[in-house]
Amino acid sequence: MDIIKLGILGLGRIGKIHLETICTKIEGVKVIAAMNPSIEGRSFADRYGIPLVTDNAMAVLHHPEIDAVLICSPTNTHSDYVIEAAHAGKAIFCEKPIDLSLNKVRETLQIVSNANVPLMIAFNQRFDPNFATIKEGITAGKLGRLYTVHITSRDPSPPPVSYIKQSGGLFIDMTIHDFDMARYIVDAEVVEVYAKGYNLIDPEIGIAGDIDTGIILLTFDNEVTVIIENSRKASYGYDQRLEVFGSLGMMKAENPIKNDCTFFDKKGAHLPRHLDFFMDRYTMSYQKEIEAFIHALKNKQPMPINGEDGLKAMIIAQAANISVKENRPVKIDEILIIPGSLPH
Repeated sequence: MDIIKLGILGLGRIGKIHLETICTKIEGVKVIAAMNPSIEGRSFADRYGIPLVTDNAMAVLHHPEIDAVLICSPTNTHSDYVIEAAHAGKAIFCEKPIDLSLNKVRETLQIVSNANVPLMIAFNQRFDPNFATIKEGITAGKLGRLYTVHITSRDPSPPPVSYIKQSGGLFIDMTIHDFDMARYIVDAEVVEVYAKGYNLIDPEIGIAGDIDTGIILLTFDNEVTVIIENSRKASYGYDQRLEVFGSLGMMKAENPIKNDCTFFDKKGAHLPRHLDFFMDRYTMSYQKEIEAFIHALKNKQPMPINGEDGLKAMIIAQAANISVKENRPVKIDEILIIPGSLPH
């Protein structure tokens, strides 16, 4: 393929990021169709001269010139769009999760496998330059044998309760990125999950059936342990940190801040705030994940993050939900035989 021709489904926050990135920063690819239900989203696509801008998903999924589709629409549409794209023979890039039901995810992945089309799940944090540097250090043996990993993920403010009600809950909506990062960094599989969850920020989140604060302990089959801390609100800005400790040393990635200037006065030294949210914190990682998707397509290589990765992160999330509900450690083997949707 000389030029990869893309279609985008959904032009909310993440769809707009991907569309702008592709149209302004990535070579060898062209967006020829975009779908969004609202006029506002379609107007955004018009700014970039997209040939077909529509509110009809099928017009994009079955467009004869399209090689691949980016599914950036609401979660409850992901599975249906993935299945339709697979039947249409399109390569697929899908935001997490494929569905809130593990059974539905498994069924969808089987259809994708039968159709023999590429599928990449959008866990963009793997492509963050700082996190990638730590991964490179681990692979190079700089840390020796890994012992423990600490992942901190705190949002600057909670989303609307209306969003939380349909998000699948904290662990599937937010922590799922950390579950994937843990598997990526440790390069092994989780065998046990022990989680605690609380409502410390907004009682309305609890009324909606979710938590806003979580602590999770993951035990891996190579005896590495990972501690993850989540919060829906950090007054000082978006907080995303990673620390890895091993027999030969430790590596950590701190938060980038708005600039490198320090102000000094009689009260001391003052640094700028953290970045505001994921849109500015992970700008480069969003670009790199799309580049990785396009590179794999052009070179007919396996996708760097596949459907199985998405499924495994969801299984960990379900184990965490059960752990909070039943106040006990949960073996991953238990989840492999439990049918149905993610509890929240």
